[in-house]
Amino acid sequence: MATIKFTFEDKDIPEKIVEGVEEGYSILEVTEDHDIHLNHNCGGVCACSTCHIYINQGEDDIEEISDKEEDFIDRAINPRLESRLACQCVVLSDDAIIEVEIPDQSRIIGHEH
Repeated sequence: MATIKFTFEDKDIPEKIVEGVEEGYSILEVTEDHDIHLNHNCGGVCACSTCHIYINQGEDDIEEISDKEEDFIDRAINPRLESRLACQCVVLSDDAIIEVEIPDQSRIIGHEH
């Protein structure tokens, strides 16, 4: 089972490590299942940029970025090379170790889980 370490741009939020993540789950689904605050307006169908995250480690263990996802990342607040949308980051390997940074959610108007 994969392990995902979540850190936060808002340093007042402590990091969280989620173990036992099954292959085929998206990072957005993991945040919902483990009470990790991440806005998402479109319901996880790659139609907005509110679930924008940074993949700091483990990018080879998630699905590759699509052209559609890249278009929406361009609309996100402070996109970087490691930017992704959590709804599109599906875990591909049971032995993955992935590090995710969640941007400051106070600047994003959106729904949370």
